[in-house]
Amino acid sequence: MKYLSVFILFIAILLQSCSKIDDDLSNCGKDFKLDYELRLVTNMTTELHTQLGLETDVQLAADLKEHLKGIFTDYAHDVDLSFYDTQGDSIRLQHDQHIMDANQQSYVLNLPMREYMHLAVANVVNNPVVDLTNDERCHPSRLATTVGNVIGGNAGDTIASHTTGLFTARLPMDVKEGVDQTFHVRLYMANCAVALVVDDADAYGIRDIKVYSTGFATGFNIADSAFIYSEKTPIIRTTDVATTDTGTRCFCSVNFPSRDVRFKDETTAAGMTRTVIEAEEFFVAPTSDKSLFELIAYVTMANGSITKTNLYIRRPLRAGQLMIIRSRTRSDGGLDVKDHHDTVGVSVQIDWGKGGHFDPVL
Repeated sequence: MKYLSVFILFIAILLQSCSKIDDDLSNCGKDFKLDYELRLVTNMTTELHTQLGLETDVQLAADLKEHLKGIFTDYAHDVDLSFYDTQGDSIRLQHDQHIMDANQQSYVLNLPMREYMHLAVANVVNNPVVDLTNDERCHPSRLATTVGNVIGGNAGDTIASHTTGLFTARLPMDVKEGVDQTFHVRLYMANCAVALVVDDADAYGIRDIKVYSTGFATGFNIADSAFIYSEKTPIIRTTDVATTDTGTRCFCSVNFPSRDVRFKDETTAAGMTRTVIEAEEFFVAPTSDKSLFELIAYVTMANGSITKTNLYIRRPLRAGQLMIIRSRTRSDGGLDVKDHHDTVGVSVQIDWGKGGHFDPVL
């Protein structure tokens, strides 16, 4: 009973202190409104029309669009909201998690009056390939690829593609006394997709095709909007897109962006600054003089031999972007690119064996 009386007295004093005009109210809660909106800026419709716009490609385009409907979407299932101290070691002062299930949502929160740095992340819960890590403090908070609990993993590691479209935001906030405040938070996409279309996929006695991708960022620093690149990036297993298009197969990889040429002056060992994407023109990019990422195809022939094709893409793949590469099989199992000769380099190894730098499970 004595402890209960002391606790009640403490609460009474605290409430009284927050009611006096002359007292310091910095530790008293203040209600304010946060409006969240997902801003999907993507070239998906344009890319599908450009690369798969022929009448014969209608079904394939529809199948690929259906496959990516959970990626290029402005719908958020879950949101993770953190509010950090702007001083010292930027420790988190408030943490909220919600099931949003919408494109836009508003929340009324109560926080002590002070300045905050607010970070928001959407659609992480159902994406087992990516974790939100180091989020107890603002600046180390990041989205990180999960490979053996180490960002980037080892050269031989293979991981699955992302399963959701990831969105992030950052916003300085000053919660003031005696002011009705509404903060608008716009979340932008942090991942992207590349698809390899293989025509004549059932010609020449081809038994099987497996495709991998590599060369993408392994993480994303949320506070400074910078992608993180490891020296040896993991190999991503593409998804064989289900399609009824006879003779054509499509393999799709969803991942963080590639390195870029536009930001070469801003690129550091830690990553690359990502600007806020407000227009589709952002996806029109110059070609680099070196490969920015790769697609690797292993074609198994009827006699059991395997032909390996490396496609070296010299145009960046950016957040929110879909890139479609069209190819055609050769009689030896190699792939030739179609209409991408200025941006894609090709290397073919016939009767590829176990001496390669990467030995996938075929």
